Amino acid sequence: MNDTALAVGLCLASAVTYAAGAVAQERLARAGAARSAGALMGSGVWWWSAGLNAAAALLHAAALRYGPLTLVQPLGALTLVAAVPMGARRAGRRVAATEWRGTLATVAGLGLLLLPASGPAPDDTLTLAEALAVSGATAAVILLLTAVKDPGAGLRHATASGLASAVASALTQTVAVAGGRGGSLLSARVLAVALLVVVFAVGGMLLSQRAYRGGGLGAPLAVVNLANPLAAAAIGAVLLGERLQGGPAGLLLAGAGALVAAWGVVLLTRAPAAPPAAPAAAPAAAPAARVPSAAAELAVPGGRVPV
Repeated sequence: MNDTALAVGLCLASAVTYAAGAVAQERLARAGAARSAGALMGSGVWWWSAGLNAAAALLHAAALRYGPLTLVQPLGALTLVAAVPMGARRAGRRVAATEWRGTLATVAGLGLLLLPASGPAPDDTLTLAEALAVSGATAAVILLLTAVKDPGAGLRHATASGLASAVASALTQTVAVAGGRGGSLLSARVLAVALLVVVFAVGGMLLSQRAYRGGGLGAPLAVVNLANPLAAAAIGAVLLGERLQGGPAGLLLAGAGALVAAWGVVLLTRAPAAPPAAPAAAPAAAPAARVPSAAAELAVPGGRVPV
């Protein structure tokens, strides 16, 4: 198996795992159990979603060892493709025709984008100065995006989450490639970059949790999956010397693929909204019936969430 095929396989596994974590996070947010950091820390469901995100991150890190950012990051959009049917099933509804069309468009667009993006295994890495500069600039943008609370805050948090995840991926690639060359994983540069990876990876997950609180699953996850590859491609092109293959024809093909995939993502954001988690009203003429506790809970591996 060549490096590109291995990177794609690892990306697919990562996307499905990320999707499962996203669905668990969104359901937790919709149930109103994610109002504070203390509530999250005490939720078995949140720890389950955190474990899924951690496993997905490890698979993603392995993919970055064998594929460039321009290849690995666009495949992150498959998280949305997997999450939509997962979320629909969890909500007890069928996947709508619009969602199927969005899925097909996203997969087709990614297929076009992968052809010119399938370059050699990465070789260049970020220096410590570059890693610190990228981290500082991204942190400043994230603070600007999340400073104001208004009806659009959910999508801004999703954008911030995508940026944080992109930087975490670029930094992860530096750790993976530096270690794979036989270099010391305990060097000052690798340890410092690894610490930044943890900060941005955890920050990205918490920001996505905030985005799901008011924006459902489809729209925030779509924004995350658009912001992430765009930011990662910019880092790869500017600092790591990554380029699309095929010259002008490759650029044209990548542009067409990006447009088709973006249209697919737009269609996927139009998923039917999940019903609000509210108890049914009792008839006025009859006393309210007691609802069994088992019927008022959402069963999720690792715990139950009241709904």
